[in-house]
Amino acid sequence: MYKNNKMKKNNEEVINSVFAIEESSRCLLCYDAPCSQACPIGTNPAKFIRSLRFRNLKGAVETIRENNILGGVCARVCPTKKYCEGACSRTGIDKPIEIAKLQRYLTDYEKVLGLEVLKKVELIKEKVAIIGSGPSGLAAATKLAQLGYNVTVFEKRENLGGWLTYGIPEERLPQEVVDNEIDYIKKIGVKFKTNVNIGKDITIDSLKKEGYKAFLIACGMQKSKDIKIKGSDLNGVINGIYFLEEVKSTGKYNLGNKITVIGGGDVAIDCAITAKNLGSEDVKIVYRRTIEKMPAERKSIQEVIDLNIPIFTGIKPYEIIGENGKVSRFKGVGMFDNSNLDIPAENVIFAIGQEQDDVTSIANVNLNDKGIIEVKEYSTDIKWIFACGDIVDGDKTVVYALKLGKEAAEKIDKYLNGKEGTR
Repeated sequence: MYKNNKMKKNNEEVINSVFAIEESSRCLLCYDAPCSQACPIGTNPAKFIRSLRFRNLKGAVETIRENNILGGVCARVCPTKKYCEGACSRTGIDKPIEIAKLQRYLTDYEKVLGLEVLKKVELIKEKVAIIGSGPSGLAAATKLAQLGYNVTVFEKRENLGGWLTYGIPEERLPQEVVDNEIDYIKKIGVKFKTNVNIGKDITIDSLKKEGYKAFLIACGMQKSKDIKIKGSDLNGVINGIYFLEEVKSTGKYNLGNKITVIGGGDVAIDCAITAKNLGSEDVKIVYRRTIEKMPAERKSIQEVIDLNIPIFTGIKPYEIIGENGKVSRFKGVGMFDNSNLDIPAENVIFAIGQEQDDVTSIANVNLNDKGIIEVKEYSTDIKWIFACGDIVDGDKTVVYALKLGKEAAEKIDKYLNGKEGTR
């Protein structure tokens, strides 16, 4: 049995290699490379596809890793149709190059061969503290370490990775991939401290006394938005973020058979698919706008359709009906007309977006009228404190969070070099 599995795995690797070379040969080798121009983090798909096409796999891996420390993660979760693949010149001919699959192949190849493109440099510069180990924090930590800074990432949870670890389902992003990427970051000299809640267990003032010269708040949007309607306090109403975290951590959740998911973003889609994978047979999605306005990635929406999960659009939540304190039905009303939705439900999962936790316990920085940290080019009103990621800006994708992290690191470098002292 082992031999058969090993042979099957080897055959799959050969097929993947053949696919990668053939797919890269479809590239038009554009001079202006619109795919590279469309990548938020500058991974430069045109360059690594060209290297792959001419069998320079090591060079292709170097191009990815030098620009994107989470190249393996992005190969699995980046909405490439929105970015590089959507901009591919072949789109007008037949179909775009499958850039995500090529990047996944190359980062897997890197792991199998044990390549280490990024090397640890001498860390002789100032100490920098990063609060939060999500994509933005990891990207900033990597960039600063490569510039020679002593970087420590503080994470209030037990495990590193933020939403990568606690939110994205295992079938979409295996934890092994996240752990491998973080191990890479550790090897280049970044230090990590978990179970440390800045502002509660330790303060920025005390860290300043320990010699830290700059701080980056990159703790993400970790709090689920609530919606207050009649019945929202019934047993069986579930917070979507908590649901995904629990399933990712334990692999299980006690759900009923009839599930209604409220929302139209990636979190809602992940909740619906996860519920289906856990064995709930009757899963539905309710979204207040049209399907064209759903912010979830197109291929994720298609996956939901393929799983026979119906999507009710143009409906907003109105009431959750209960029996003996437990959810029994969901009622919605039309956003654009007088339509009504009344369906049986054993669980209602709300996945209508995230918001920022109160960060004033971390630092007394200025907030805007939405409670978001107020920044100018990543600088807060306190000159040694910076902020980046979903808590500040962005389109709430991993790759965009990485972009913001790299740019924030460059801003911190300028500040510590005396090139930019204040806002």
